[in-house]
Amino acid sequence: MKTYDIEVQRLKSMKHDKGLIEVDIDVLVLPRQQRDDPSGASCLRLPVDHARSLMMLLKQQLAELDKLQPRSRRSGRC
Repeated sequence: MKTYDIEVQRLKSMKHDKGLIEVDIDVLVLPRQQRDDPSGASCLRLPVDHARSLMMLLKQQLAELDKLQPRSRRSGRC
């Protein structure tokens, strides 16, 4: 499996459509150097201000999705 270092450079927009949340971002994607790390996972790096913005945008999008569900399913229980 190929792994990558992904650096978020700019958050552009976020929207939801048909059960998917789509985030438009500018990123720098570089192949990850093989290390002693056995996990083999890709790594996402973003500045703290971008992380805070992303968290705020995700909360807004999830709140909009919750409004679309019937009242009986809004409690978080399945």
